[in-house]
Amino acid sequence: MSTSTNDKKPAAKNPAAKQSTSVLIGAAFLMATSAIGPGFLTQTSTFTAQYMASFATVILCTIILDVVTQLNVWRVICVSGLRGQDMANKVLPGLGYFLAFMVALGGLAFNIGNVGGAALGLNALLGVPEHIGYFVIGIAAVALFLSKNAKKGMDTATKVIGGVILAVILFVALTSNPPVGTVVTTVFAPENPGDLILPMVTLLGGSCGGYIAFSGAHRLLDAGISGEENISQVKRSVITGVSVSGTVRVLLFLAVLGVCTAGGAEAAAQISGASNPAAEAFRLAAGNLGYRLFGVALMGAGLTSVIGAAFTSVSFLKTLNPFIEKNEKWFIIGFITVSTLIMAVLGKPAKLLILAGALNGLILPLTLICVLCACRNKKIVGETYKHPTYLIVFGVIALIISGYGGIRSLPSLMQLFA
Repeated sequence: MSTSTNDKKPAAKNPAAKQSTSVLIGAAFLMATSAIGPGFLTQTSTFTAQYMASFATVILCTIILDVVTQLNVWRVICVSGLRGQDMANKVLPGLGYFLAFMVALGGLAFNIGNVGGAALGLNALLGVPEHIGYFVIGIAAVALFLSKNAKKGMDTATKVIGGVILAVILFVALTSNPPVGTVVTTVFAPENPGDLILPMVTLLGGSCGGYIAFSGAHRLLDAGISGEENISQVKRSVITGVSVSGTVRVLLFLAVLGVCTAGGAEAAAQISGASNPAAEAFRLAAGNLGYRLFGVALMGAGLTSVIGAAFTSVSFLKTLNPFIEKNEKWFIIGFITVSTLIMAVLGKPAKLLILAGALNGLILPLTLICVLCACRNKKIVGETYKHPTYLIVFGVIALIISGYGGIRSLPSLMQLFA
């Protein structure tokens, strides 16, 4: 089923239209907050301290490639009405099972880190011991999916927490007084542009790699929003989601840059060398209050990423087996529970986090290959749909960049099994 866009009633007086708008915004925030995890905060802070104003170029390019990648994925999934694994199986029989396995495994590994990151945020905010924080975060995420209308609750939670994260980072960015003029003049003329390739690959994978690119699109399918007639709605949802994650990235960059500029090389070294670069930047910008605010941001980022990873990973498995689809809620709860227990037992699951990063580097190019092969296949997208050429061209560029990242991730996989 698909949601009609030809209803003559005004949206304000049409409950179905209101519900559709709510789902579209919820899907956008699910994708955005899935991207804004503990790794997102750490990567952005670390690279800003290393590359200073030149890092603005990386952020701009990453946001453009993120939009292109998400538009490619969301359009093909929603036009075809097929989830990522089903679409991949139509491109090449058996490929969908491999993609589902990779996404679920990568999602589990990321979820362990997300639970740990959220617990660190709770510790910074309220002083809750980390080993207790793991269970607090796990229970909070499980409680959401135990609620009567879990998916509506998920939409609401990601929107509210996403707004809080945005407000917190905006406050710190204003407090740090960043050199906006320098950023504007540097963004198109960065120093040593060749050195920026690796951070660009890293940020692209963190913005739309692994399960992230599928999270919002699968949420729309669950709500019955699919078909060529809903392309304009899908486009707006993608732009909203990337705008949220991109705005958080830009504000965090400006906050850290302001601290590094005011404190000079010493502050930059202090941030890049800290065990938690984002926390150190917030502390230097706004003292103890900044550190507490960092706790709010990290806890929210970790919790929403736990929700997004669990939902999307199970959505990849549920069409492969009717039992999983029938008991989707319990599999999501089990996914969160297992992630929490592994984090609590291992404490610092370094090898699993290495695996997560490596799988993330491999999944994005695989995703783009599947989507680009499907986008003009009439057996998948239908007879009338024509995928825009500019999206295919930019999709190939994103594929080349992410493929480079995938090749670089292979040594990490070898290290895991060494």
